[in-house]
Order: sequence, then C-alpha cells, then structure tokens
Amino acid sequence: MMKTLFLNPPSFDGFDGGAGSRYQARREIRSFWYPTWLAQPAALVPDSKLVDAPAHGLALEQVLPMANDYELLIMHTSTPSFNNDVKVAEAMKEINPNLKIGLVGAHVAVNPEPSVMASSALDFVGRNEFDYTIKEIAEGRPFDEIDGISYKVDGKVVHNKERALITNMDELPSVIDVYHRDLTIEDYFIGYLEHPYVSFYTGRGCKSRCTFCLWPQTIAGHKYRTRSPEKVAEDVAKIQKYFPQVKEVFFDDDTFTDDLPRAEETARLLGELGVTWSCNAKANVPYETLKIMKDNGLRLLLVGYESGSQQILFNIRKGMRVEFARRFTEDCHKLGIKIHGTFIIGLPGETRETIKETIRFAKEINPHTLQVSLAAAYPGTRLYKEAVENGWLRQEQGEMVNGNGLQVSSLEYPDLSHEEIFEALSSFYKQFYLRPRKIGEITWEMLHSWEMTKRRLREGVEFFQFLNQRQDSA
Repeated sequence: MMKTLFLNPPSFDGFDGGAGSRYQARREIRSFWYPTWLAQPAALVPDSKLVDAPAHGLALEQVLPMANDYELLIMHTSTPSFNNDVKVAEAMKEINPNLKIGLVGAHVAVNPEPSVMASSALDFVGRNEFDYTIKEIAEGRPFDEIDGISYKVDGKVVHNKERALITNMDELPSVIDVYHRDLTIEDYFIGYLEHPYVSFYTGRGCKSRCTFCLWPQTIAGHKYRTRSPEKVAEDVAKIQKYFPQVKEVFFDDDTFTDDLPRAEETARLLGELGVTWSCNAKANVPYETLKIMKDNGLRLLLVGYESGSQQILFNIRKGMRVEFARRFTEDCHKLGIKIHGTFIIGLPGETRETIKETIRFAKEINPHTLQVSLAAAYPGTRLYKEAVENGWLRQEQGEMVNGNGLQVSSLEYPDLSHEEIFEALSSFYKQFYLRPRKIGEITWEMLHSWEMTKRRLREGVEFFQFLNQRQDSA
C-alpha cells in the first residue's frame, strides 16, 4: 500500500471550505465544512493522512515539506480553485519528483482530458465516484487495470471505462474514524449550526433535477443511495464517543428527506441517542414527518428555496411550487424547527421584478437565517449547457470569483447585467436582516445566551466586512 496524503490544498485568505468540497467563494460569514469527499477514500486506505489546509490555516510553505513523506498525493479540486490547485501540485512535485499526484472532484470528472493535460505534475484524475478508484491506485495496481481514471501515456490521454456507482453504501467505512485521527473539530464552524459540530454524508445522490446543482449531475447521480438507519446511528454514537463536546450533528446529504420512511426511522434511532441534529431538506416534507423528526432531536433544516418566482422554479426544474414551500415553512415554524434558507440570484428568467419578488418571499416566510448566492454555471450541469447555448456566460469558462475570492456573477442576460445581479445580493441581505423584526429576533437570541452574543457579534463584524468588500469590488 502506497503511503498516501489526502490534501485539501491551501487557498486564498478567507477561503470557505464549502460543503465538503472546495466552494467557489468566501461567504458572508467565514465557515468551514468537513472535507468528507476526501475523508471517505482516506478511510479506505490504511495509514493514510488527511490534511485540510484551509481549515487548519496552513499556507503552501507549511504544506510543501509533507511532499517528501508520501508516495501518493490526492487533492480535491473544483472549477474556481483548479488553477490554484494545479500550482500546489506543481510545487509538491518539485519537492518530490517521484510523488504520484491525482486530482478528484466534479471539475475533473467532466473535464478529464484538459485537466490531466494542464500540468506535467499531474499523473491522473479520478472521475465520478472515486473512492475505490483511489484505493486501487494506493494498492499499486497498474493504471490500465483501474476503472474511472484518466491518465497520460506518451503525451496522450487514456480514459479507462467508467467505474460503477456504489450500490451498498453500508460497505464504506466510517469517515468519523478519519475525523478523529486527523482533524480538529473545533476548526469547523458554520453560522447556523451549533459549535462544535460534525457533518458527514449518510447517502449520495438526489432525486431532484435542478439544472444548477453540481453533485447529482457530475458525481453522485439522481438515485438516492443510502446507508442504513442502523449504520447512521452507529456513526453518530461514534461521534458521541470520540467528540463528547459536539453540540450538533449535520447530515450533508443533498436531500436527506428524499426517502421519508428512512428519514423517520433514522430519526427514531437518533432520538434514542439523545443527539441534536440537522439536515438538508426540500420544502415539501409533510407535517407528520417533520413532527417525528422534531420529536427525535431535529433542530434545524437547511432548505434550498432558490427563488420566490414560480416561473424561475419551473425554469430550473426545481419540482417545487411556491405555495408548498410557504406551507412547509409555516409547519416548521409551528413545530419550532429552525430553518436556514438558501436563495440564488441570477438564475434563468431572472429580472429586476423577480429579484424583488424573491426578497419579498424571503421576508414573508422569514427563515431564521439565510444565505444568498449568485447563480454559478458549473461545467457538467444543464445550466452550463443552457448558458453556452444562449450566450449567457460572461466568459467562455464563466468567471465565478474575483482575485479576493468574492463570488461574481458568471451569467448575464439581455435585460439584466452581471453588475445588477452582483449588486442584488447585497441588497437582498440588507433588506432581510436590517429590518425591525429580524433585528428583534437576533437581539432576543443574544439576550438569552452570552455564548450566542459573542458569536453573533463576531458574525456581524464579518457580515459587514463582507458587504464592504463587495462594495469596493463593484
């Protein structure tokens, strides 16, 4: 077995770890997600090491000495971080020319040939679901015997056949052991989750067909493949054993509520453990299921509303009606389930009026907190294809971040410029948070907890710094 380093590479100051991968930009409040996509193959490779440079505050010069300690380096990359990550690979290769280096992630899955040809430092890329691909490489198998990789032979790229998707998710070892071995959980924090928290995936894939969503269209597919409720409970019990200081567990599945009977059964097992937990959900969960989840420890749901415009929801194939989302949110409020709502500005069909409509909708349903992003057309998604066909991309590859890591609009429309889309994000945040009702809610929350007071004050400073940086970049 090759001595293997799994590396989430260093990036710009303030980089957001981002949903288990390398997110496109810094957010309004600095946050870090667990590098689960690297932790899973690391769990399959004995004596490997996982290093999350951004979360640990490691710069390139601090990572480079590790090159001589390993034979195989696996790095997770993304479209916006790709050029930076290639430079890290080149620097590591210069230190140790014998180091085999491979990249994984959605970007290389949909662009394998240009990715592996981007630098002589890269030996291969792992496409699609790469867990067992990396395990076989670490075992020293010849490249031509390994499904799911692309690599160079005599200056040309060879693409091996696709690797079959994993059908039995229970066969994958727990990532919690890797977290315990290699990570410091206090390094990970998110504004809407209790700190410290732990997040991991209990399944992969999403039934929804949202045109913008990256993972189902590039890596995980549209079939929701899950670990059994018993296995999920085992992982959570392991968290309680390893990290008794943890206040919340977050299930990072694209849509944990895609399988309602499983969600209910899992919730009951979690209730027996007495754990506080949260998850991603679509705004269509029936009241009965919500109540079972709430009665068994559910604290918060992360809900992708995306837009308050029904036409935009149709355009992106969200499979959701605004009135259903409104009723679902009312049910959550009634049950005392907090919601972190996510919205996107600049999706196909966006106009000045639909932006106002979405802001009105967000204020009306009033999630506890929210996140506003700019539409990003990732290669491999239907949105990217539509953007290319209709001339919506600002550049051929679609610029997503500026030099400071702030997200910019990669899309623009004949009647809505990218500048207007960019400016709408700040306006959305200000109109939602700087209103008497929301200020009162936050103040009440702070008055009842000194810990929350300190946290909200820190986040408030970061929030206004974020808005000022966007103003300076406009």
